[in-house]
Amino acid sequence: MALEGVHRSYMLGASPIRALRGVGLRLWPGEIVAVTGPSGSGKSTLLNICGLLDRAERGSVYFDGTLLADDDEAQRTLLRRRAVGFVFQSFHLVPVMNAHDNVDYPLALLGLPAAERRRRVGAALDRVGLAGFGKHRPDQLSGGQRQRVAIARAIVKQPRLVIADEPTASLDAVTAGQVTTLMRELAHEQGTAFLVATHDERVLPHCDRALMLDDGLLAGGHHAA
Repeated sequence: MALEGVHRSYMLGASPIRALRGVGLRLWPGEIVAVTGPSGSGKSTLLNICGLLDRAERGSVYFDGTLLADDDEAQRTLLRRRAVGFVFQSFHLVPVMNAHDNVDYPLALLGLPAAERRRRVGAALDRVGLAGFGKHRPDQLSGGQRQRVAIARAIVKQPRLVIADEPTASLDAVTAGQVTTLMRELAHEQGTAFLVATHDERVLPHCDRALMLDDGLLAGGHHAA
């Protein structure tokens, strides 16, 4: 994933908000990059563009070296389904589905055979330490367990990129450490790049780089540890 000179603006009433102003960013396979900055600095906009949920107003967006066409929504949707996973602060699990079915959902969207889906879901839940929890619904799990289910859902399709928006903000210190260690291990094992928006300084030692986004401008790139 790479951005070159990306701009994005919104209208707030009659006033334009310049969320991103010429942002450049490159993410390498297996790398965890943290993006910090105050509320309203443009972090969510940056994550939405990198996650192919939003388009740049100006500038170029590349995925696996391919320049994405602004007007090809079908291409973006297909790439997002196949190659991008998402982890959120509030987990965003489907409450009426058990852990297995929540993790299976992105594979079902890809139309994979049932046997292959069961194999992948079992492997993903095992990898996050929840092999015996497939039949548990979200309300039967702790916050840390729910976040691990969300991570399993994000990585089950072996994506090229995982977008993580404040993944530890709702977790205690011990659980946050377990979650960030797990992301570090998965990045190394699968070669998946993680882009993590966070206010949580506990996350930074687990990241390869920390970037600061403020007033739509991106700076930094130093080693986070």
